[in-house]
Amino acid sequence: MVIIPTYDEKENIGPLLEEILRLDAGDLGVIVVDDASPDGTAEEVERIAAGRDDVRLIRRVGPRGRGLAGREGFLAALDAGADRIVEMDADFSHHPRHITTLLAATEVCDVALGSRFVPGGEDAERAFWRRGITVLANGYIRLLLGIPVGDANSGFRCFRREALEKIDPATLRSRGPAIVQEVLFRAHRRGLVLREIPVVFTDRKRGDSKLGFRQLWGGYVAVLRLRIGELLGRSA
Repeated sequence: MVIIPTYDEKENIGPLLEEILRLDAGDLGVIVVDDASPDGTAEEVERIAAGRDDVRLIRRVGPRGRGLAGREGFLAALDAGADRIVEMDADFSHHPRHITTLLAATEVCDVALGSRFVPGGEDAERAFWRRGITVLANGYIRLLLGIPVGDANSGFRCFRREALEKIDPATLRSRGPAIVQEVLFRAHRRGLVLREIPVVFTDRKRGDSKLGFRQLWGGYVAVLRLRIGELLGRSA
């Protein structure tokens, strides 16, 4: 099962779903969790899903947030009985061609992490300053949380069902993009086997990025809170 949180991705979601559904990956379904996009993303998914049973749309109501949408997607995938759960973005920065490799990797690990920073991985077509921020952010996350991976910012991942159940998505606290680090932190602290798989990360071609200074700063603060919570004895 592939879960895709979306907000204003009408331009990307159709081509993305088309590529995912063309993959030779067995019975691979998709759950799109739309965060009340005003641009018609949900309506585009409904159009594609009409008459199909391998595409499902969840229209979120209430407060928006990448973390809230991701949590809902995880729970929906588990409820649907998925054995493997892939999480990815909708803007083609995570290319569907890597999905089969991530799925295969979970034969020997609990969580397969699409990584730019292992041999064969690449952070392509992005401005130098953005790549610099990514490198610094990864160093900060690894230092504070002790997560032994090179790409702690990657939200392109595949989980074995048992691994996601141990992470316990119903109790995730992050409302925004820091859900990526919270999930990874829980996976590490609960002894799950992590493996980094090389992927090529490319900048979006269509639509606008949702990650600005406010979101970046909020992510740094959220990571610090995770570390403080651990020092205070709160379970990850």
